[in-house]
Amino acid sequence: MGLPIKTNRMNSRIPSILLLLSLAALFYFPFLGGVHLFDWDEINFAEISREMIILEDYLRVHIDFQPFFQKPPLFFWFQVLAMKIFGIGAYAARFPNAVFGILTLFMLFKVGNKIVGRDFGWIWSLTYFGSVLPFLYFKSGIIDPVFNFFIFISLVFLFAASQYPKKYQSLTWAGIFTGLAMLTKGPVAIIIIGLVLLIYWFFQKFKWFIPFKGLLYYLFITLLVTSLWFGAETIKNGPAFMLEFTKYQYKLFSTPDAGHKGFLGYHFVVLLIGCFPASLFALQQLVKPFKSSHLTDIQIFARWNKILLWVVLILFSIVQSKIVHYSSLNYFPITFLASLSIYQYWKRQSLPTWRTNLPMIAVGLLYVFVIIGLPIFLRDPSWLIAQIKDPFAQANLQAKVDWTGIEILPGLWLLSMLIYYLFSKQSFIKRITILLAGTAVFTFSTIIFFIGKIETISQRAAIEFYESLSDKEIYVAPVGYKTYAHLFYTEKKPLTNPVFYTVDSLLNGHPDRPVYIVTKTFKENALPEEFEVQERKNGFSLLLKKPSKSSQ
Repeated sequence: MGLPIKTNRMNSRIPSILLLLSLAALFYFPFLGGVHLFDWDEINFAEISREMIILEDYLRVHIDFQPFFQKPPLFFWFQVLAMKIFGIGAYAARFPNAVFGILTLFMLFKVGNKIVGRDFGWIWSLTYFGSVLPFLYFKSGIIDPVFNFFIFISLVFLFAASQYPKKYQSLTWAGIFTGLAMLTKGPVAIIIIGLVLLIYWFFQKFKWFIPFKGLLYYLFITLLVTSLWFGAETIKNGPAFMLEFTKYQYKLFSTPDAGHKGFLGYHFVVLLIGCFPASLFALQQLVKPFKSSHLTDIQIFARWNKILLWVVLILFSIVQSKIVHYSSLNYFPITFLASLSIYQYWKRQSLPTWRTNLPMIAVGLLYVFVIIGLPIFLRDPSWLIAQIKDPFAQANLQAKVDWTGIEILPGLWLLSMLIYYLFSKQSFIKRITILLAGTAVFTFSTIIFFIGKIETISQRAAIEFYESLSDKEIYVAPVGYKTYAHLFYTEKKPLTNPVFYTVDSLLNGHPDRPVYIVTKTFKENALPEEFEVQERKNGFSLLLKKPSKSSQ
């Protein structure tokens, strides 16, 4: 029994997608600046944007006022625009992703409506909105939500071009968005898209599904868009960026970045647990996919999504650095496949079996136990401290955090949503709608109740050290750990004396200003004896070396 196409049973006076987008705005925009930016990526990107404003150089990317060769500038332009409106800070740094959250949900609705029908578009948008990590990423200040948006919409237009090969409009838009993706994060965009097209070509038994001239036209448009910056950068500053950027990409694939090494199945676990509940419905399509007696748009598009899913999963499993957001592009195929399962259950008026629901129950209860358990067990972390050998982690856990008990509410809320979904006598579509909307409430409330406390344990002491040193005629540097917080939160300005750009010159030289060092407390003894401890807090130490008389 095939799925009905182009249904419109959810029509109402107030279009459901507008209601969803309004709800998303109420969830995405508040609390963006509720806590400091987190190391590394959030602070790194915000600092790049801050330096663009200070240097008034919007063409070249800098960090610590030195050329930075790892990222193109498009995302930073969005952040700069937000900083011009809201001021330099966490809210502005995260604002572009909240905007792209709204755009993403609208795009999913339009694509789902075009391929299947209005109902499916609504379900897909809600599924994305109501899954944990996809929701969380629109509250962050990292590049990936914007990058992923451009990548996926490029593939959507390439899919459209494969269905209507004589129309070049889709190829034009595909080229534009691929170019924008490359201006956001670099050539990895064309690598991912190229692999998807190549594998689909294999499934087509090497028949051109897009005319060869069309592909050349698509690549020409992509090159044209990317040359707006890559070309201008090369003309103005020479090939240094392209050479260094290429070296960085090779290093990323071949060696793990500091602190970011993981096991081979890392991204599978992250996606399975992080994309709850969508990932558990998506698994059903991978185990028992939708089939019809003839190929339809939905079947072909499902194949594209499965190819994208495996390309990203395998590609970033090979990459030695294992970071959560590397596989975030897979939020699109996962939520699509999940929506397809939900749509099938609804249209066939069937229900998932208990055996099918068991993985979802397991992951859901994992969230419940963690959220309810943390406030209880961390009210007195001495038992956990005794089990940990890392002195820095021990000191982190000694941070003064006021666990009131109210923090268990998100966990209880999610538990009630699971119970409602499993035992309610309401229709399946109502139950899954309540579960997805309830998961969005769970994620948002968890951010409100937990994120500030997590920051207190992990980084707030260091951030407060840096903030206390802002607008002073001093030198500041971290020693013994990697961070960008000392740049952003001291509001560092370009140095007039370039001799003291390096940490070694600050530690062992004779600087003309006081030198403040932030380090992990157990690493204090590695510093020269001229440094005096000013403060210790939660595993971090602030030390001072006064300027030498000879330099004054």
